[in-house]
Amino acid sequence: MAARWWRRALRGICGAALFLSQLSVLSGRESTEIPPYVTNCPSNGLCSRLPPDCMTCNTNYSCIYGKTATFDCKVKPHVHCVQENFTINMTCQFCWQLATSDYVCTNSTNCMTVSCPRQRYNATCTVRDHIHCLGNRVFPKMLYCNWTGGYKWSTALALSITLGGFGADRFYLGQWREGLGKLFSFGGLGIWTLIDVLLIGVGYVGPADGSLYI
Repeated sequence: MAARWWRRALRGICGAALFLSQLSVLSGRESTEIPPYVTNCPSNGLCSRLPPDCMTCNTNYSCIYGKTATFDCKVKPHVHCVQENFTINMTCQFCWQLATSDYVCTNSTNCMTVSCPRQRYNATCTVRDHIHCLGNRVFPKMLYCNWTGGYKWSTALALSITLGGFGADRFYLGQWREGLGKLFSFGGLGIWTLIDVLLIGVGYVGPADGSLYI
């Protein structure tokens, strides 16, 4: 009985040792992996010149909005540069409060730009690499639909004035049913033609795909 108990105990000890050795190997592998942000962090330069994704700063949310503030920063692991601890000056504002030229947002071609009221869509915005700000650098934002399908307002207006009675303006904008209606009714005996000239002139009637004129 004693011998059997010792065999079981020895097997348990060996199994635990094997598990711990495998765990140490796995943790060693994880520690040697290079994070993806390192590819955007050039080496041997000044740390303060690196993109914001390469550093970690002590965020001071008590700074005065719109005023320049100084923050203590250090580079992230695996980033090699000169002077790893440094300070940077940036305007006290959250990333979503930046000017539209300081971030890039996704676009949507599924919403109507020519509508009343004008439609909005949920966009995901990312701050440009050289801009420093507080909070998350990727944030959601409601934006107006502003995509274009290549239709020209001047062309649509010219067709409406010259060939509107034959529905050429509606055909150009991709509105085939309205174009056929104008064609077979001779522009609604001229009334529909005049109305379309006014509606296209003020931009109320736009492309069928909901895009903006160029």
